[in-house]
Amino acid sequence: MSNPVDSKSYGDTPEVEATGGISQVEHAYDLDEKAKISDYKADAVEAENAEHNMGVLEAVREYPMASFWAFVMSFTIIMESYDVFLIGNFVALPAFREKYGVFDAATNSYVIVTKWQSALQVSGQLGALIGVFLAGPLTSRIGYRWATLTGLMLLNVFIFAFYFAESLPVIFVAQLLEGLPWGIFIANAPAYCSEIVPIKLRAPATQMLQMFWAIGSIIVGAVTYRYNGINNPSAYKIPIALQWIFPTPLAILIFCAPESPWWLVRKGRLQEAAHSVGRLGRRSKLNPSETVAMMRRVVELEKSVKEPSHLELFKGTDLYRTLIVCGVYLAQNLTGNLIANQAVYFFEQAGVSTNTAFALGLITSALQMIFVMLSWILTTYFGRRTIYLWGSGVNTALLVALGVAASVPVTKGTAAATAASLAQASLGLIISVLFTLGPAPASWVVIGETSAIRLRPLTTGMGRASYYIIEIPCIFLGSYMLNPTGGNLGGKCGYVWGGTGLLCLITAYFYLPEMKGLSYREIDIMFKRRVPARKWKQTVLDVQDDE
Repeated sequence: MSNPVDSKSYGDTPEVEATGGISQVEHAYDLDEKAKISDYKADAVEAENAEHNMGVLEAVREYPMASFWAFVMSFTIIMESYDVFLIGNFVALPAFREKYGVFDAATNSYVIVTKWQSALQVSGQLGALIGVFLAGPLTSRIGYRWATLTGLMLLNVFIFAFYFAESLPVIFVAQLLEGLPWGIFIANAPAYCSEIVPIKLRAPATQMLQMFWAIGSIIVGAVTYRYNGINNPSAYKIPIALQWIFPTPLAILIFCAPESPWWLVRKGRLQEAAHSVGRLGRRSKLNPSETVAMMRRVVELEKSVKEPSHLELFKGTDLYRTLIVCGVYLAQNLTGNLIANQAVYFFEQAGVSTNTAFALGLITSALQMIFVMLSWILTTYFGRRTIYLWGSGVNTALLVALGVAASVPVTKGTAAATAASLAQASLGLIISVLFTLGPAPASWVVIGETSAIRLRPLTTGMGRASYYIIEIPCIFLGSYMLNPTGGNLGGKCGYVWGGTGLLCLITAYFYLPEMKGLSYREIDIMFKRRVPARKWKQTVLDVQDDE
């Protein structure tokens, strides 16, 4: 196929200048609407059919650079993951506890008091909560690339505050500041990844986010395992300083990345969108004009004279789409994720030694990365809804089993007590790992696909905001339940998370649709027709349908 960007593909509207400006836009929009759509609809249908008929391996071959740039954008998630797990491990790190904790006679060791343990773990999330609300309007205005570059440069500065902090209040503020760019990364990454790849690659491209989350925890686990036996400030200063490894190299790569062609089409910059599509795929096999026509067709379906606003997220069918994204994000905190984030501390409270706890935390993170890669296959071939529901169901059952294991009465210091501790630690590890095989990676795909193209930056930002809003009180609750100076529940917290997990499972069964293999045009139409979630898989749309 040839790849010139011809005027027919854009409805005979004047071309965009090479400088990126738009000429005679007013004339283009004065054309008769039906004639304008018919001029490029044939190309749009051709491009959509090509994506539907493309296999997974073929999609990788045809869009190699799209896969690469999705990989690069996903890498930004390492920074939030690294710091979230870093703070979680610091509360179990002897040098950090001795510097900032209080002596607990019951355990004959230093501990970070419950209020500060919780405060440190929510500080970054508070900053990220602000960041995701900034990300939507910022990205809608300047694009994914420049919004992400802004966050990377800010992060470089804010790491200084964390590194030189000498008190818990200053660490709290430093973490809050670091959270601002995290919010931008986590809001933009799933949206960007889902927009630059063809239909068959949307699942693995967005699920890479969960893989990089696991990689961040692996790096933290390895570093803190290496330094947990050192009893001086370098035990926590060096892990903090290692954060500087990521932002600058990533900023250079993101600067070279193409902007999302969907974002460019939304802005009316069609020539730039075609150039961006050309950079994402193999030019010898690609017709950018057809792909841009497909994007333009969807944008026309969603067209509005108003600028996107947060208020629109709560109107009509967009409310349902927003609730799905928010619900999936909320469920991440209610179906086992908090046990995964506090794995090392959980293992300690389950009764294993500090060294063993750090080793188990590292093993958990490594297994999570492997299971995320397995989830690419499962979600791609079995669908998002199927994997999400089955994964959530298994996790809920295991959480209840964890509570049962912790409830068995044993005498401290006996073989039975040791066996009970190992059972809790094993179940905690299994829950943390299986979470990354089912509900966690499937949720990233749902988040990337569900929102309307026009409102995507705002929807993903709002969804992540709901994640932080529920995570913050859950962190306080989780820390209280595990801390020996708090509830001291240990594995009995499985009852609590099992109950919330069951509620999420029931809700997903009735309201989470199956979007596997659907184009964004088809997803738009299914929502507008208000097809019940459980009937999406059986509903077939004609390629000519526009409403």
